[in-house]
Amino acid sequence: MNKENIRNIAIIAHVDHGKTTLVDAFLKQSNIFRDNQDEMSQEMILDTGELEREKGITIKAKNISVNYNEHFINIIDTPGHADFGGEVERTLNMADGCLLIVDAAEGPMPQTRFVLKKALELNLKPIVVINKIDKPSTDIKRTTSKIQDLFLDLATTEDQLEFPIFYAIGRDGKVWAEMPENKEEEADIRPLLDKIIDYVPSPKGDEEAPFQMQITTLDFDDYTGTFLIGKVTKGSIKPGKNVVVAMPNEEAGYDIDSKGSVKKVLIKSGLVFKEVDSASVGEVIAIVGIDSKAIGGTICDPQNIEVLPNIKISDPSVRIKIEANTSPFMGKEGEFVSAKQLQSRLERESDINISLDIEKNDDGSFYVAGRGDLQLAILLEELRREGYELQVRRPEVIIKVIDGKKHEPVEELFIEVPDEYSGSVMNEVNSKKGELISMESNNSQTSMRFKILTANLLRLRNTLLTLTKGNLVMSNYLVEYVEVKHKEKFFRRGAIVSTNDGPAMGYALNMIQERGDLLIKPATEVYEGMIIGINKYEQDLDVNPTKAREKSAVRRNQSEITQIQLKGIKEVTLEFALLFLAEDEILEVTPKNLRLRKQYLKQHERVWSKRKNLTEIAKQGLSK
Repeated sequence: MNKENIRNIAIIAHVDHGKTTLVDAFLKQSNIFRDNQDEMSQEMILDTGELEREKGITIKAKNISVNYNEHFINIIDTPGHADFGGEVERTLNMADGCLLIVDAAEGPMPQTRFVLKKALELNLKPIVVINKIDKPSTDIKRTTSKIQDLFLDLATTEDQLEFPIFYAIGRDGKVWAEMPENKEEEADIRPLLDKIIDYVPSPKGDEEAPFQMQITTLDFDDYTGTFLIGKVTKGSIKPGKNVVVAMPNEEAGYDIDSKGSVKKVLIKSGLVFKEVDSASVGEVIAIVGIDSKAIGGTICDPQNIEVLPNIKISDPSVRIKIEANTSPFMGKEGEFVSAKQLQSRLERESDINISLDIEKNDDGSFYVAGRGDLQLAILLEELRREGYELQVRRPEVIIKVIDGKKHEPVEELFIEVPDEYSGSVMNEVNSKKGELISMESNNSQTSMRFKILTANLLRLRNTLLTLTKGNLVMSNYLVEYVEVKHKEKFFRRGAIVSTNDGPAMGYALNMIQERGDLLIKPATEVYEGMIIGINKYEQDLDVNPTKAREKSAVRRNQSEITQIQLKGIKEVTLEFALLFLAEDEILEVTPKNLRLRKQYLKQHERVWSKRKNLTEIAKQGLSK
């Protein structure tokens, strides 16, 4: 294919600003589907994963292609949530331009800054799309001004300060080059496609040079095998050609990861891969037949090995410890329960997800590090849906040693709430040592921007959601590292812990609920050491939830034996459970249940452990 007719463009934005709906419009209006195909009535066409559809967010970057006016446009849809920023970083190098999508009412958000910074560093040509202009709270002038300020702050060259702006209602597939007076008028996606062809440069590279392509992502097919996906940067490739996969090495220059003969060359045609006879510079392709999982590796000619720099991924900031399940219910609900099976699955994840750092410990457990608690929760949810049983320790912030001193991450936190909740939110963030950077009110909504330690941010989201009754927009991204200082221990309500095994009884739970919030329903099977609720106070509380009403020959009034009315049961989700965990607690994850438990199940073991810890703290104090 002639590279002059190729355009490679990434769609970048903050979460929920409308990237995926805009991709839907590209697909539906480019004649990829017949009018009677199911996709024409679907939304979130690219978000095919169960979790993506359930949570309404893009988790994995994906690419599609459309043919328009004799041009082949590769479109890369990237995640918008900060926790999946690694997906953005590893796929942007396939693009030559980017569509920056910004919500007309919300304006640029923290992740908007992150993704635009990465795009400008790669010198991608930006096109701005102000989306959702039909929102009642839309303020185009204010949003445009903030976008210009953002570019002024992030641009690396003067020419990046000039960029076209389009206005869109992505849900309806409407785009305008000028702000329309009547948003109901007929419009389509063509003005944006025309600008992509005119404004985004064609790929650069010598078509006559030896073949070179960096592996950006992997895909799998049960019949075909592994797909090595990336953009051809030099030369051309066809089936039958011998290639090597090389990884950068500071001392030797490179290491050979694998070698072999190309069996198939594929390109995206709409949503699916199509086999082709050859591919050359600028084309985003998949190569089949090479036994490699080296994301970031360079596929090149064996006689001309020239390795591209490894894909740079920002460091993870939070980690969890994952182990095989050791609870009394071990093996009752999962298909894969052994440490060896868990290790095999995590090693596969490590091969395909370079934004996660997975490290095996000597005791058979694993540390899994990522950008945030959502990214780690998504991995755990995928494991449980695949039939794995495991247990997880509480998230902890990753400390970096810089110039011989310990440093911890600091994040910029953005919060938007109705004005009535702003005072409560401000007090709560201040209690977690958040530093207010800016605050403004518009259309009865208050926007606040803070700097806060990642360690203090971890358990904040659930509290704020409760305070604001769910009326909260909250996002964050890592901005810097600061030297570790002594921190106060924040208040956390204690756990209500079962002292017995068996089914929970409504009679017992009715009394226990007066002491705090329940996490289980009547008839739930419990075991000693399992956490069944949250105490009103800081101390843990041991109770017997299996206690039944004592039988008696004395006749009772009907009012005494009416059905027990329990208050609302707090749902145990992965996100809540991970952030609730204390140092001496474990989350048990199975395909059917999430259970919180104490590390030591026996009451006397917990007492002994607490005394031991207090003794050690006292010794440390004396030594100082």
